Amino acid sequence: MAQNEPNYPKALVWFRRDLRVQDHAAFYHALKASRAVYCAFIFDTDILASLPARADRRVEYIWQSLQELAAVLRRNGGDLLVLHGRACDEIPRLAAELEVQAVYANRDYEPQARARDTVVAGALAKTGIAFHSFKDQVVFEAVEVLTQGGNPFQVYTPYKNAWLKKLDGLSMQPYPVEEHLAKLARPAALAMPSLAQLGFETTNLRELGIPAGMSGADKLLRDFEDRIDAYATARDFPALPGPSCLSVHLRFGTVSIRRLAALAHARATRGAAVWLSELIWREFYFAILYHFPHAATSAFRPEYDALEFENRRDYFAAWCAGRTGYPLVDAAMRQIASTGYMHNRLRMVTAS
Repeated sequence: MAQNEPNYPKALVWFRRDLRVQDHAAFYHALKASRAVYCAFIFDTDILASLPARADRRVEYIWQSLQELAAVLRRNGGDLLVLHGRACDEIPRLAAELEVQAVYANRDYEPQARARDTVVAGALAKTGIAFHSFKDQVVFEAVEVLTQGGNPFQVYTPYKNAWLKKLDGLSMQPYPVEEHLAKLARPAALAMPSLAQLGFETTNLRELGIPAGMSGADKLLRDFEDRIDAYATARDFPALPGPSCLSVHLRFGTVSIRRLAALAHARATRGAAVWLSELIWREFYFAILYHFPHAATSAFRPEYDALEFENRRDYFAAWCAGRTGYPLVDAAMRQIASTGYMHNRLRMVTAS
């Protein structure tokens, strides 16, 4: 252990958009710095209450992924506490109940999440509990890729060039979590709430064959490794299996971005390079959201907010139902409505 690294008797890892054991920054640092580590996930009612439907594939995907995560933790001597409530209340309460000295989490970059973490950190500080956050869902954070003048990029291509210039083996190096799992602590038994107890219904997620959790990400990644070299061309044809289909796994962190970037970088083919560019696009928009948080709720360029728009409800309803009269757009909307997934190229066309 590094000389300046803390040494806590007990710590709590707060899982959020990082539902995996492998290559997990906050989990690794908690295990390294503590003698006993608890793990928790909060079904945050501040988020769930805003969802428009009670049959939501995202919630069921998270729920399935948590079941696998909990099983892996139990096999290694720990467990996962899954709670339902306001994260701002539940994390400080749980930390006090478990008598931990620190809470560990990976950073989130969305404005609401940053505000939530500020509240949680403040509440913990009042009781003398430390809050440590780490970079995990990106290879490079927004403040790490800036112009030569130290300003945020607003155009993708120069951002990409600067990003690639920074890329090295260290930035993609995985965190060896598995070496320290003996420090896992098992809390008092607490059954994971069912979907019904959370106020949600089962969907057709299983019937659609969308694999959740760490094992689901591994399955899709193994399949994509056989197709990645053809990605540059195949991705342009919605009828072909061109994309990786890993977007939901990146969204909820059931696979590590470092693992994906390392795969693409090592492959050194045109298909892999184009796919790496797509991963960089993801980080570019994280950076935009971080430096320009107004982009979450309004136009990136304020002058565009003044553009007049018909905002016809019947047009919007037709778009949602796949009844616009544009066959490609309608096929795309029917695809996501029936399967929960939309091909990458179709997302671009449909959004436009």
